[in-house]
Amino acid sequence: MKKEDITYFQIIFFHAVLGFLVYLLPFVAKIYGYAIFIVGIYYVIKTQNKKSEALIVAGYVVGSEIFLRMTGGNPLYEISKYGVMLFIFMGMYYSGFSKGATPYWIFLLLLVPGIVLTTFVLNFETNMRNSIAFNISGPVCLGVASIYTFRRKIPVEQMNSIILSMGLPIVTCMVYLTFYTPNIRDVITSTQSNFSTSGGFGPNQVATFLGLGMFIFFSRTILESRTKFMLGINLFIAINMSYRGMVTFSRGGIITGFLMILLLLLFLYYKSNFKGRVKLNYVMVFIAVAMVATWTYTSFQTGGLIDKRYANQDAAGRTKESKFSGREEVAKGEINLFLKNPIFGVGVGKGVELRKEETGDGTLSHDEITRMLAEHGSLGVVGLLILFFTPLFLYVENKFNMFLLCFLAFWFLTINHAAMRTAAPAFVYSLSLLNIYFEKNSK
Repeated sequence: MKKEDITYFQIIFFHAVLGFLVYLLPFVAKIYGYAIFIVGIYYVIKTQNKKSEALIVAGYVVGSEIFLRMTGGNPLYEISKYGVMLFIFMGMYYSGFSKGATPYWIFLLLLVPGIVLTTFVLNFETNMRNSIAFNISGPVCLGVASIYTFRRKIPVEQMNSIILSMGLPIVTCMVYLTFYTPNIRDVITSTQSNFSTSGGFGPNQVATFLGLGMFIFFSRTILESRTKFMLGINLFIAINMSYRGMVTFSRGGIITGFLMILLLLLFLYYKSNFKGRVKLNYVMVFIAVAMVATWTYTSFQTGGLIDKRYANQDAAGRTKESKFSGREEVAKGEINLFLKNPIFGVGVGKGVELRKEETGDGTLSHDEITRMLAEHGSLGVVGLLILFFTPLFLYVENKFNMFLLCFLAFWFLTINHAAMRTAAPAFVYSLSLLNIYFEKNSK
């Protein structure tokens, strides 16, 4: 066994054991949560961000967010977004920020009027600070991270390290879920999203991270498995994450992960020569077989209920009226608020209050696009256009970033079903702006 195999196995094994320890001794989650920030700050200061260590640590913070939320290990519930910004600022201190990131300075400025408006329109009994922070921390995190990553040149090896740093804590989460719900058949009784298979936490967010992890380790199966041993480890993890994501019965994250894999394969196929395409044909068949086998096993374990879930049916096989678990009603309400307040919107956090007053339903928005429209008005529209088209212009300029379209798809699809409740869509989006190059000694 090669030295790199042993090192890789030790890293994976450590994170797997960590998941078991947190299940066995819950207080370990707190130690883990604090250690990430303490060790991360020391690591960036020691290395002075010479090899994008700030992004590596920020990626690790992102990957650990859901696991620490479900196990109570986060010092503060929203600390991951602030943690990402902390490490990004440290990266700026040592390596500067992109001077040409004007679109993202404009995006941040477009958020200001909605915040100012909020101070006048929120109900007296509402905690203004919490309401603003909850809704605006995600977009601000995205803007700050994007200012740092915009056209920043990094070698592909560093990019792979950043992506792996996000994936490692998801391995910990996967192992924890395995022990938390060892027998799937005992807890699957309907086609609704299942809290028992998602660690007692929100299935939508858990599936989002498992879908991201599925993409990370399938991509490593294709791109970073230099030996058969590493190939086996990466494929095993990818299949297990796919299975654990499916049994949450939350569809958005898994569909997003699958589409990211498909975009990566299409990119590689388009860029490859004839010999490379022949190899990719075998890879695609292999992955397709693995996915079908995973789906078949999941269907068997759930008594066929997973098939009905993705067919939008209930346990009795009847087609459900709503394809989006009722979230489309919230989205329609936010579009109506935008039409009534098209210039500046209703103010950050005000949408929930108005929805509760009109319908009695205080459900938080799952769609960041309609929330931006309702709460920021036409300024939100401009902001969203900046976010969507800027990476596409960069893709025309630099087509070596094989992950650009994958990351943009993750951001766009995730904010449509899980808003920006976590730091993941903001940080992953910012990675799409990096200018990747291949070093002469790259394999």
